[in-house]
Amino acid sequence: QLQLVESGGGLVQPGGSLRLSCSASAFNLDPYAIGWFRQAPGKERERVSCVTRDGITDYVDSVKGRFTISRHNAMNMIDLQMNRLKPEDTAVYSCAVLSECWSVNALGWGKGTLVTVSS
Repeated sequence: QLQLVESGGGLVQPGGSLRLSCSASAFNLDPYAIGWFRQAPGKERERVSCVTRDGITDYVDSVKGRFTISRHNAMNMIDLQMNRLKPEDTAVYSCAVLSECWSVNALGWGKGTLVTVSS
């Protein structure tokens, strides 16, 4: 499996912002779609956002207008900028390597980073 590393999680107050990063040291991310997923306690994992190899993006409805996914190919990194965070955004966020954004199975995952939105 292809291994990714996430960073940037933490505790933030409602309305605040965080920037998550997803990187790979052992392979080039350029040929792949990259998805950000999250799993809250007691809930199923959901796909939050995805960016294709060509830079086309999509978002789950609950984060549209608040989250932005970006590719930084020169740095071999994908970011997820999260603004106007809500308590319901609290979850472990993980990035995954995908053949396409609609792929069911990931080619690799990161271990995840915890985002807690609380006052």
